[in-house]
Amino acid sequence: MAIDIAEAHATNSSTSQAAPAPEQLVCALTGRSITPAEAYWAPPIVTARELVATICTTVVRAPGNLGHILFAEQPDVPYAQDVRDQLAARRSAEQLKLLVGLLLLAALIAVPILMLALR
Repeated sequence: MAIDIAEAHATNSSTSQAAPAPEQLVCALTGRSITPAEAYWAPPIVTARELVATICTTVVRAPGNLGHILFAEQPDVPYAQDVRDQLAARRSAEQLKLLVGLLLLAALIAVPILMLALR
């Protein structure tokens, strides 16, 4: 049986003489092609708009899946090494947008309650 496997492997390797093409990746931020050696793998950027839209549609369609959708680990995507600073700045900007939005929402809820309580 070992001879059959060795012969099959020898015939398969001799028929495939062409070298495999290197896998080309695309930077998730810039869209340009990068090689696997220069790829920086990180979770994708989730914008504040995407997050709010996902929450709204999930609450309407399947509220039981909201926790799974929000807290599930996202697969890493490739980024070019030279855009790490740009990626960090964009993540910080999206976090700031979300923080300001949540503070505004809290203010819209708290101000009428405080006004009624102090009346």
